Amino acid sequence: MPLIHDDLPQNVQDDLDALSQALDLEIPSKADDNVLIATWNIRAFASLTREWTAGTGDSPKRDLRGLRAIIEILSRFNVIAIQELKGDLRALRDTMSFLGESWGFLMTDVTLGDEGNNERLMFLFHRDRVRPSGLAAELVVPPERLESLDEGALRQQFARTPYAVSFLRGETTFILVTLHILFGDVPDDRIPELEEIADIFRDWARRSNRWHHNLLCLGDFNTDREGSPLFDAFTGTGLTIPEELEDLPRTIFDDPGDSDDDNYYDQIAWFAAGSGALIDLTVRSGGNFNFLPHVYTDTDLTRNSISHRVSDHLPLWVEFRTD
Repeated sequence: MPLIHDDLPQNVQDDLDALSQALDLEIPSKADDNVLIATWNIRAFASLTREWTAGTGDSPKRDLRGLRAIIEILSRFNVIAIQELKGDLRALRDTMSFLGESWGFLMTDVTLGDEGNNERLMFLFHRDRVRPSGLAAELVVPPERLESLDEGALRQQFARTPYAVSFLRGETTFILVTLHILFGDVPDDRIPELEEIADIFRDWARRSNRWHHNLLCLGDFNTDREGSPLFDAFTGTGLTIPEELEDLPRTIFDDPGDSDDDNYYDQIAWFAAGSGALIDLTVRSGGNFNFLPHVYTDTDLTRNSISHRVSDHLPLWVEFRTD
């Protein structure tokens, strides 16, 4: 049985070399004056088939070559919010073993209940570049807010509890909050959670700013394009998405150039003005990364098949200049 540290078969090595070269071109290098923050919904990130290429009878379909591709992408950032980490941690254990002691992670327990989908939320971080600065918290809605009489208000706790961790880069502190909004049966099912989290972020950003801290939210918000009711619910209290991330595909199923086919589920946002605006962090660049042309190139796997081996979502990232 092959293991994650073993020498690569030539076909896997060729793919990883091409993937690495594409990352070199698209993702900025880590430097003394920047911090690279990313979010990635890694589809059902759980168990692992320890074969280089999973066969038709293997379960799960995530194999070692898919995981090596995931690791190569993750390693390019300073801190990554990961959604859809599941109860089974086999793939995560192999990831941490390969990355080594210079990497760490913080995660929640699994969320119980049907809507929780046995999911965790996690931050993976490069210890040489950032370090936790003390805060780690799961966000719950105060009981009195759940008793609101407003039509359409949230009536229960978040389906998957948002997770917040503070990090320090040099003398700059930033609090990252990640979440995975309930998808629901219809789009309007997402609005109560989106509106509630936007309200919480507004109040928290104002408080954090007084301590010279920054607040950013990132994750899978299951939003639609600008101007939709979901987008308006997400940005209604002033949350701003950087122009570098506007109109970028979020999944491997979005066909470039077909704007009607795009989904804008994943976001990185913050307050750009007012008392919650960022301090000592300035956007330098941002984007997504389409790994699809660089994985499993010697196979006839469909996009859906690759989504179970790597992911259906694309990683989304922002590079900040740190003062």
